[in-house]
Amino acid sequence: MNLLSNFRSYIVNENLFQPKEPLLLAVSGGVDSVVLCDLCRQAGFIFTIAHCNFGLRGAESDADEALVQQLNAKYGVPYFVKHFDTAAYAEENKVSIQVAARELRYGWFNELISEPANNLRWLLTAHHADDNMETILMNFFKGSGIDGMKGMLPKNNNLLRPLLFAKKEVLLAYAAAQQLTYREDASNQSDKYTRNYFRNQLIPGVEKVFPQVKENILHNAERFRDIRQLYMEAIAAHKKKLCKVVGTSIQIPVQLLLQNRSMSTVLYEIIKDYGFTAAQAGAVEKLLFSESGKYVSSATHRVLRNRKWLLITPVNDAGAAHFVIAANDAVTNFPGGVLHLQQKDSPGKIDTDPNSVQLDAKDIRFPLLLRKWKTGDYFYPLGMEKKKKLSRFFIDQKLSLHQKENTWVLESNKRIIWVAGLRIDNRFKLTPATTSTLQLRLTPAK
Repeated sequence: MNLLSNFRSYIVNENLFQPKEPLLLAVSGGVDSVVLCDLCRQAGFIFTIAHCNFGLRGAESDADEALVQQLNAKYGVPYFVKHFDTAAYAEENKVSIQVAARELRYGWFNELISEPANNLRWLLTAHHADDNMETILMNFFKGSGIDGMKGMLPKNNNLLRPLLFAKKEVLLAYAAAQQLTYREDASNQSDKYTRNYFRNQLIPGVEKVFPQVKENILHNAERFRDIRQLYMEAIAAHKKKLCKVVGTSIQIPVQLLLQNRSMSTVLYEIIKDYGFTAAQAGAVEKLLFSESGKYVSSATHRVLRNRKWLLITPVNDAGAAHFVIAANDAVTNFPGGVLHLQQKDSPGKIDTDPNSVQLDAKDIRFPLLLRKWKTGDYFYPLGMEKKKKLSRFFIDQKLSLHQKENTWVLESNKRIIWVAGLRIDNRFKLTPATTSTLQLRLTPAK
């Protein structure tokens, strides 16, 4: 196998980059990245070397750095090195050492590429075919679905993997033929790490039964890349049919979703873009059969059952145009301030503060919608039996343009129940027959 020729061909066939574009090479000092450096030099590419010293192996880590410095001197290219306190980062962020190292290195690499003065276009890593096989198997056993079965991609945004076609044995043979010096990480032989177990134990064990297992996995990866493309096109068609964008929210008709023969898969593909995990998919699916007001939250969003719809809304998004409020949401932060909500069995003392009101809860239906007022809005101002447009109401109240632009309304079942801080709707006023109340208190933003 002519590695250099295949290296060039793979870059062209996968349309990774153009020959004169500046590259940033992630170089650890191991055989994979050392071979990548040499291939880039042999191919005449323009590159810069970046090395991370994670400080995890003492003198061994420093020896890795020294070797990469020698490579830099050999090739005469720009060179960056950075030292990390990986253990401290892992402890502070409650992640494993492996996750910490990955976050630190890619964060730094992106900083280097983002700096215009560095004149860098692409990040190249030395991931190879064996790495890809291990990734695919780990994804399979983790249950990551079709997206995980595609394995590593040759091109992912500005991250390129130009050695994915080559097996580790080919890289070792090339290094020996070119008399390249590299360092072995002793931790690669330890089965303490999941990837090493797959590399050292599982795959060799399977090879005893299926000698062609590596080739089969790589061929399957190519097929799954094509399958994933078809799959994503189908999912996009389903999303277009089901999802309606309303402001910063997504509306999904429950009955239409239930009629979808691939409902569970389609629903997960929709919600995963908003921070929901596969483990939460079942709970979200149960909302399709729940009463209005039930919801499931991710770190950034909420899926809420609202009558005939599922609503996906941001959680405390300061830039959101509206906020969906469930019955048990006692406090809602929004750009206009903080809204406090409390349901009581009987009316309390009437407060003269316009920011503190009580409503008859009999006809109020959750979830509520807190939003900026818009042209065409109307309500029945307290004390009036006829409706009035908000634009006319604002004129009567002699509101300034700034005040009008920053007025929020609270809706229940598409009816405005309160123009926040100004007036409640007459249809929801307290009466002698009132038995339960909704108390609202607004703390305006300063």
